[in-house]
Amino acid sequence: MDLSSLEIFQTVAAELSVTKAAVVLGRAQSNVTTRIQALEQQLGVDLFVREGRRLSLTDQGKLFLDYSQRLLALAEEAVQVLHPAQPQGTLRIGSMESTAAARLPGVLTAFQQRWPNVRLAVRTGTSQALLDLLGDGLVDCALVALTGEEGTPIEEDLAHRGLAGVPVFEEQLVAVMPVGQGKAPLTLAAFAAGCTYRRVGQQWLAEQGELAVSMTHEVASYHAMFACVVAGQSLCIAPTSLLALQPPSPAVTTRPIANVATWLVYRKGSRTAAIGAFTDLALAS
Repeated sequence: MDLSSLEIFQTVAAELSVTKAAVVLGRAQSNVTTRIQALEQQLGVDLFVREGRRLSLTDQGKLFLDYSQRLLALAEEAVQVLHPAQPQGTLRIGSMESTAAARLPGVLTAFQQRWPNVRLAVRTGTSQALLDLLGDGLVDCALVALTGEEGTPIEEDLAHRGLAGVPVFEEQLVAVMPVGQGKAPLTLAAFAAGCTYRRVGQQWLAEQGELAVSMTHEVASYHAMFACVVAGQSLCIAPTSLLALQPPSPAVTTRPIANVATWLVYRKGSRTAAIGAFTDLALAS
């Protein structure tokens, strides 16, 4: 088993098409097919279910995909540790959706201008989901909202998880709500459990006697949250940096809640040159 075979397998798994994977990889379709068949023979399992030209991962294929991602990440990390002076390879960044929209574009542009040979891959999620991805080796670093638990310093909490990091942004959170909602109970439109902003908002709401919130309604995007607010049925929690990107609406108003730091975190001992360069640009933005 070699690393190039793992890269081919991951591309086919992402595209679910040998033809599309061959285009992405710049290889002949026959070569991709042969390499996948050789990998399956070596592992002794079928990685894909083939129905004509359509492919889907088998249960064994899904399991192997997770391990192949970790193996490639460790291999790339080893190369960067051995050659720490120059960012190279792929930098996989996890980010909260609001940070990806409001903070990352300028940082990513500056990084690509300075290090054009480094491939950037960004995936979004809640803070807890991103920390899980980081722990599993599926991202190299993550931008997460941290508040500290029960008085424990954030640095100490990270160290207990085998992580390190630095605060790079400060976000002012506000409650976004309909104008003149009266006494009718609202729902809290929020991301799934694991979202720090949701937890901070729920704590704030528990202290507000005049605001009646009946339940939490989970949605998948800020666009959906804002639409629920404009419709007059919900309130949501968002950073002002994200609101600045939205067109103003006379149907909504805001109330300040708290300031929360966004931390750039990574596994202890794995601060590569690429992570260091990205951290410096985030701090300077």
